Amino acid sequence: MQQVDFVVKPGGRLTGEIRVPGDKSISHRSIMFGAIATGVTHVSGFLQGEDSLNTLRAFRAMGVDIEGPDANGKVVIHGVGMHGLKAPQQPLDLGNSGTSMRLMAGLLAGQGFHVELSGDASLSKRPMKRVTDPLAQMQAKVDTAEGGRPPLKIHGGQRLTGIDYIIPMASAQVKSCVLLAGMYAEGQTCVTEPAITRDHTERMLSAFGYELDKQANRVCLQGRGSLTACDIDVPSDISSAAFFLVGASIAPGSDLLIQHVGINPTRTGIIDILRLMGADIECLNERTVGGEPVADLRVRSSQLHGIQVPEDLVPLAIDEFPVLFVAAACAEGQTVVTGAEELRVKESDRIQVMADGLQALGVNAQPSTDGMVINPGLIQGGKVHAHDDHRIAMAFAMAGLLAQGEIRIEDCINVNTSFPGFIELACASGLDIRSETLGE
Repeated sequence: MQQVDFVVKPGGRLTGEIRVPGDKSISHRSIMFGAIATGVTHVSGFLQGEDSLNTLRAFRAMGVDIEGPDANGKVVIHGVGMHGLKAPQQPLDLGNSGTSMRLMAGLLAGQGFHVELSGDASLSKRPMKRVTDPLAQMQAKVDTAEGGRPPLKIHGGQRLTGIDYIIPMASAQVKSCVLLAGMYAEGQTCVTEPAITRDHTERMLSAFGYELDKQANRVCLQGRGSLTACDIDVPSDISSAAFFLVGASIAPGSDLLIQHVGINPTRTGIIDILRLMGADIECLNERTVGGEPVADLRVRSSQLHGIQVPEDLVPLAIDEFPVLFVAAACAEGQTVVTGAEELRVKESDRIQVMADGLQALGVNAQPSTDGMVINPGLIQGGKVHAHDDHRIAMAFAMAGLLAQGEIRIEDCINVNTSFPGFIELACASGLDIRSETLGE
């Protein structure tokens, strides 16, 4: 089996103008909603990473005619309507994508056919009870493997009923799963969150003409509605831009412009936290594209300082914490993160994996149940393990900008799930990084 490692030479700075790939969350949803809409949906800027492509393949397997994506990320989806999906001939393999599995569990719970959702070894370890529990309350029938883990076997033909669900832990994926099931349920479905999370599902449902009632951290919809095709322009993913925001902040002499980045207010925690740490980030040319706010982000190097990260910002930056931990390791003074227990059930246990890696590089990083305490020091060279987690791999790549020696990052093959072309773009910006493929 092949192993892909990244090798990063110390030093460098990030300069120039770049555009990172399209937003993964929006790319997933554009396929899902376009597939069950009436009419033809045109998507531009679609992320051609493995996660998004697995969603696309799954809907093709359920009888949806999807053209593309072409070299520019253009996709044309010929919608089949709310009840036009067909039973796939075999289980739907979603690879490494937890978003695909959790959202599709809700969307498929109200279909008239049986379907099985499976994934790779990493996805098969991730907890799914957080979505199967509320689905069971809606009268859906979903079987799981031991411990509530994948594969998910969804039994079709169930009559779903709307529920008023209070999510115990802030999660946009759980919220979206329940809302998508609610579209197929009798009556009203409401979801209340303990904290605001990303709202791409609500924005896109509205763009497709589905009526929602949203107030603060509560959203409701009536079942048995319909979607009408529309055009979607996918902005660049702020989660992918985050690596370059941190890299340019910590590397002296950096001045980088990242173009066409989605700045949805439920996703800008990374900018807010870095600014609290003293980062120099400007939002330029702000505009609205396809219902999503977009801007060009200019970031220049600055001396960061440690902070107590406000817990209300944690859900707004949950995917960006691996690289924020690297920023904290390069700051002056202690950084404390709490309220981030969600990180333990991502592609890896991102709290423990980042703590282990930072310690291996000589940083005093102490994990806690729901976060980490980081006392910065010189980042040494060394070897760290990404545990097949794309965000871990890219976070440690940026650590090389301030490292004292070479960093080898093992098991980076899954970077293509969210950021195809990362190595090439990082090199073009000024990071001395290469990829090595080992074994067969």
